Amino acid sequence: MKKDLLKLLDLTGEEIKEILDTADQMKYSQKHGIPHDALRGKTLAMIFEKNSTRTRVSFEVGMYQLGGHALFLSGKESQIGRGEPIEDTARVLSRYCDGIMIRTYSQEEVESLARCATIPVINGLTDFAHPCQVLADLMTIREKMTRLEGLKMAFVGDGNNMANSLIVGGLKCGMDVSVACPEGYDPDPQVLDFAASVEGPRFQLCRSPQEAVADADVVVTDVWASMGQEEERAERAKAFAGYCIDDKLLSYAKPGCMVQHCLPAHRGEEITAQVFEAHADEIFEEAENRLHAQKAVMYLLMK
Repeated sequence: MKKDLLKLLDLTGEEIKEILDTADQMKYSQKHGIPHDALRGKTLAMIFEKNSTRTRVSFEVGMYQLGGHALFLSGKESQIGRGEPIEDTARVLSRYCDGIMIRTYSQEEVESLARCATIPVINGLTDFAHPCQVLADLMTIREKMTRLEGLKMAFVGDGNNMANSLIVGGLKCGMDVSVACPEGYDPDPQVLDFAASVEGPRFQLCRSPQEAVADADVVVTDVWASMGQEEERAERAKAFAGYCIDDKLLSYAKPGCMVQHCLPAHRGEEITAQVFEAHADEIFEEAENRLHAQKAVMYLLMK
């Protein structure tokens, strides 16, 4: 596996599979009380310029379970918040720690950090990509469906970091991927260029949620206004009218289809409370799998 995990575009399908296989082993060991402290004595620096619940807890607990230590660095309380160049932060942390996880806005900031760091860098989320979440999604789908190849995954909502990473991860794992977004809210052009390069008619971008979820094995959604877009919430609610995951929309998917949501969920907006609760076990298994997938990433990068 490569030195860093910055975006799924950087990985091959085989490298993604290696992470998922390792995550399965991590989960088995944790559930059966088998020691797996392969990172004993190692430290992960965690830089947070965006708030978090699942990312912070899962990385911090994951490092503890692997025998290491996680160090929380708030953007507001560190020198990054006072304007220290990210390149200098990379050089300093490389001399103290064994890995860096960063959750921030700009993908370029993560790429710059990785270029100057001599230790592995993990993207905990940017406005462009959310690789750790999608690894957990793929892990959860494979657990329930026993495979990924040949399944159809449909994403309904904003063409945001989740849509970008789901498209890339799904296609690289052999899935068919369809995305429904209102005009003006499409996934990143870099991701669409990648999808266009994939052999066969395995990707579809459309405006109709019904068309996107037709015969889908998995339906995925996310909030309509991501962190930093709160002022656009009313405008986005109008643009995404009709894009809510409800029972009527799911009737177009395959019977027994999975529903995934990266959380937090706004019930009554992108998903109804009824659908959310009906698929809560799958959604919270997905949340738990952040822990196991990220432990796999840390192990493969930092061992």
